[in-house]
Formats: sequence, C-alpha cells, structure tokens
Amino acid sequence: MFEQHRDTLGQARAAIAGRGHWSAYPESPSPRVYGEGAAERGKAAFESYLGKPFPLEQEGGTGSWIGAERSPYGIDLGITYPEPIAEELIAAAAAAMPAWRDAGPEARALACAEILHRLNRRSFEIAHAVQHTSGQPFVMAFQAGGPHAQDRALEAVAYGLEAMTSSAASARWEKPAKGEPLVMTKRFTVVPRGVAVVIGCNTFPTWNAYPALFASLVTGNPVIVKPHPRAILPLAITVQVAREVLAEAGFDPALVSLAAEEGQGLATALATHPRVRVVDFTGSTEFGDWLERNARQALVHTEKAGVNAVVVDSTGSWHGMLANLAFSLSLYSGQMCTAPQNIFVPAAGVETDEGHKSFEEVAEGLAEAVGRLLGDDARAVELTGAIVNPDVLARVEGAGELGEVVLESRAIRHPAFPDAVVRTPAIVRVHASADDVYGREHFGPVSFLIPTGSTGESLDLLRRTVKVRGALTASVYSTSPRVLDDAERAALDAGVNLSCNLTGGVYVNQSAAFSDYHGTGANPAATASLTDPGYVAGRFHVVQSRHPA
Repeated sequence: MFEQHRDTLGQARAAIAGRGHWSAYPESPSPRVYGEGAAERGKAAFESYLGKPFPLEQEGGTGSWIGAERSPYGIDLGITYPEPIAEELIAAAAAAMPAWRDAGPEARALACAEILHRLNRRSFEIAHAVQHTSGQPFVMAFQAGGPHAQDRALEAVAYGLEAMTSSAASARWEKPAKGEPLVMTKRFTVVPRGVAVVIGCNTFPTWNAYPALFASLVTGNPVIVKPHPRAILPLAITVQVAREVLAEAGFDPALVSLAAEEGQGLATALATHPRVRVVDFTGSTEFGDWLERNARQALVHTEKAGVNAVVVDSTGSWHGMLANLAFSLSLYSGQMCTAPQNIFVPAAGVETDEGHKSFEEVAEGLAEAVGRLLGDDARAVELTGAIVNPDVLARVEGAGELGEVVLESRAIRHPAFPDAVVRTPAIVRVHASADDVYGREHFGPVSFLIPTGSTGESLDLLRRTVKVRGALTASVYSTSPRVLDDAERAALDAGVNLSCNLTGGVYVNQSAAFSDYHGTGANPAATASLTDPGYVAGRFHVVQSRHPA
C-alpha cells in the first residue's frame, strides 16, 4: 500500500528544494485525467450524504448527532455528525500516539502519502462538498479543494520528512583518549510534541486545513480536526479517509478524529486543554489573537485577516493590467485571504502603453473591466461563486457608505441555484487619509481605490498598513526599475510576498504549491508560511539515548 509512494515523496522533496513547477495531483477535472464516470460518481457520493448521519464511527462521542450546514447556494444539507466529548477525543488521541511515534518518519510519510492518494481519487466528491459549504464555484472547488489542497498537504509532508531526517538516526561516537578511545553508541529519536488541533475555516476548508493536518501527522502528532460549523463535510470526508488508511496499516484510527459542532465554544476548549500541544487556526484576527494569548501550553500557528495592497505606478499593458486586476477582484467574490483590497494610484495619474491615464480613467477602466468580465450572468457565477455568510453580504451592501462608489455591486441570479446569494464586486474611492477605512480588512467583494500624492507615498502606505494590520499579498505595476526595486524593499520591510506586473494568466491571489510561499510569518496576518521549514520544525523534538559501545 505504501511502497508505491516512495517516488512521489522523492519528487516532492526535490520540488521544495528546486521551487520550480511540479504537482503530484492533476488540477484538471477532465475525464481524460480522472477517468470516465469519475465526475458522476463524485456527485452521487456527495448526494448520498444529504439528509443523513455521516458514516463516521469514532471514539469519544455523546451518542448524539449534530449539524446545521446550509449551502450558500440555498440548499439545506441536512447532514449530521457525531457529537464529540473533547476530553475523550484527546485521551484517545494521546493513547494512539506512542505506536505512531515508534513507526518512524518514513513510515509516517508513506502513510500520509497513501491518505492523499485516496483523497485525490475522491476529488469530485470533495469538490461538491467544498462548493456547497464554502460557496466556491465548482471548478474552483475542485481545484482548490482537491488537487491544490492535496499538493499543499504533500508539500508539508515533504518538509516534515526533510526536517526529521536531516541528521542521522544513530551514530557511533569515538573520542581519542590515553589508551583506549571513548566509544559510545547514540540513538536520536523524533518525538512528537503531542496532541494537535486544527481549527478549520469556512471559505477554504481543505486548502487551509491540510497543511496543518499533514504537518502534524507526519511529525508524529495525533490530530483532532475541528471544522467550521458551516463547513464540516469536506473535513469529515478527509477524516474518514485518514482513519481508513491508518486502520488498514495497523495503527489506531484515533490518530485522526473529527470534532464537529453547531455553534461556538469547542475550539476554545480544545485549544486551551493542557494535553493539546499544537494548535493551527485560519480565520478572524480576533480569535487568532485570542488563541495566541491564551493557548499558552501549545505551539500556535494562525492565519488571520490582512489588508492586501496593489500599487499602480505605470504599466506596459493597460488592458492586461485592468483585466488581471478585474479577475483578482472577482474570483470567488473576493472571499480569499489573498484577494487585493487597497489599490493605491497617484492622483496625477499613470503612464501606460496607451498614453497617460488620469486617476479617473484608471477608476473608470477598472470598473469597465469588471463589468465586461461579469457581464454575462451565467458565466459570471462560475467565477464569483456565492456569498459565504451574512457578514460578507452586509459588508458589500454597506460598501457605499465608506466613500465614493466607483463600481456598485449588483445581485446575480444563479441559473442552477435560484436561492444562491451572488454579488459582484464593489469598488469605492476613499481619501488617503481615511486609513480608518482601508486600514482594516473588509473581507469579501469590497475594494478601495486610493489616490496618493506619488508612488512613493503609495509604497509608504503599503508598508505602513501591512506592518500594522498584516497582509498575505502585495502587488506593484511599474515600468520603472527603480520603482520596482523600491517596491521590493517596501515588501521586505513589511514582510509580505510581492508580485510584479501581473498582466497574464497568473493572479496575485493564487499561489502554487512547491514554489510559492503562502504568507510569511513576518507580519501580523500570519505566524508562519504555508509551507516552509519553520512551519514543521516546532511540531517535534529530538530525544537521544546513549551508552558505551
């Protein structure tokens, strides 16, 4: 079962070193890739869950079944899950850990690769689960919720395996001495930190959870997966697959368990439990900050809110720039932690390949580009998806109160799901002094056009807002090498990843596993990067034993 994955792990380890393009799991939902009938079987599997208890047997439950998921496309899923008892889940996970620790790094990595292999075969099923819990359009749900999430998970496994095997597991130590040398035999064992908890998010339930889940699992830590109450199903399927593989391999399936809830409170109870030693969270700044202050017994990694910025100085492709920005603002209705929010443009305008453009022409051009992109409703919904929750809807509907409306959001009727809540992006002009508005995150399809005194001021505002509030992405458009150099220095100062002159098929709010780092840990938006050596290193210790040879 496991040996078939050695080559995949080897390629993954090479990919994290080389940082070139590589993917273990094809992103195309074509039947030529996944086989004839795979799409139909995946949809049927998803529909088989609706209105029923989810088929998951695990320890540590009350015997009751809970669940209140409703699709942003207007469907009550009606799926229920076993109600957990936190103390019992933690006890079962801790009891399962010694055998998993003793299996060693390579066996754990191969088991993780088998879990990912089986998840990949169920990518269509997971895609429907992601679509109807997050509101993502289907193709995006397939790619981001399936193969892209699986790639990020494998990347974490590769980093974990690399870190655990960077030095010898045993050594013969000889020190010259008068007479016979001193000779010792030494053994070095990777010891997991302890029970880990992954607290999932609503918008990208697998993409954001998988790196944490697999980074902890490969380093020997049992994992309790606590999904967002509105997005349980994708992670329930994941837990089901993981437990199946672990049991077949002779391990206790309690190494991975599901902690579902309908409301709030379970995450705080799990995260602050004295036996929980690793906590990963994606979501609001408020709860992320609370975890960092209160889960003091654990290693805590958080990905929180940020104010992603774009600086427009000049461009050699006017239409390419506008089309690229329009796509980035519209993709999944801006409900991405990487979506641009603040667009800084000199009030005097910018130079382009089509001549000088005033600030007003930049605003009009961007509004028209979004309008063209989303002009056909049937096509638009395949890009925007649906609004994930009432808070996002309230923000976009109240955007006009924040400044001068450049582009008003409009409602779209979804041709397949008449009860879906779909909105196009709103663009608002605000003054550079209104940092109380653009200096905080407005998650969803709301962005700001901000006139500045110069590109230098734009870069200063980027630097300042990111340092204070954090960001996961930054972008600059310029034909000037000096400006591009200044932008890179600003990004380094702020600790944010930078994209330059994107006018084609690469967008600022997308990142590629094995090559792009997601987040840096160098600004308040995240404590770590998905993924780098620092993301996995704190999840284990090395304990040695020695004796005379």
